[in-house]
Amino acid sequence: MKDKIYVHVADDHKIVIDGIIAVLNTDKDIEIRGYSLTGKEVTTWFDNDLNEADVLVLDITMPILDGIGVLKYFKKNRIKQNVIILSSYDDIKIVQEMLSLGCKGYITKNNAGEYIIDAIKAVAKGEQYFSPNIQRQLLKTLAGQQVEEGALPEDFLIETLTDRELDVLKLITKQFNTSEIADALSLGVSTVDTYRKSLLKKLKVKNAVGLAMYAVKNKIV
Repeated sequence: MKDKIYVHVADDHKIVIDGIIAVLNTDKDIEIRGYSLTGKEVTTWFDNDLNEADVLVLDITMPILDGIGVLKYFKKNRIKQNVIILSSYDDIKIVQEMLSLGCKGYITKNNAGEYIIDAIKAVAKGEQYFSPNIQRQLLKTLAGQQVEEGALPEDFLIETLTDRELDVLKLITKQFNTSEIADALSLGVSTVDTYRKSLLKKLKVKNAVGLAMYAVKNKIV
């Protein structure tokens, strides 16, 4: 193994990148190999054969192409890259999604300073690494225990909606009542009620106004 572990950092906030780099610079075994502010910059950087990183520290929420998109790009193009997700989101569903796309580690940002160096060294050796809070969630899941809901990125929430749920959501924003939605989509009233309850639960809002505001905010309508 070479003397240094090369690390590329990707986050849409330069102040976060500066903080991560400051922590990593305290360890003589780690060398920073550039940073990216968008997911597109990440894929462009790794497409250049002259660039090399043993570990990519990657945020999920970034412009142009998010962290999920970056991992999908790597998978599609068979780019074998050790990736540690460093994110504000701690919901087990997003952690599992990232693992399915090939990430080797997951740390929440409030734990970054304490665990990032250990994570990089572990992942560089081919191991997995999770901050303790994520570890506990994963162990509960494996044991079949109830796991509390955590924070999720808005895009991830939208992606969990089915086409029918999106259809119902769009009609709710147009102030259609349950019967009108049922007629418009050729569904039973009870079916529409089921979709409505599912939307409230998935998007974590309390009523039709909350659903409408969510749809407008996230440009669904």
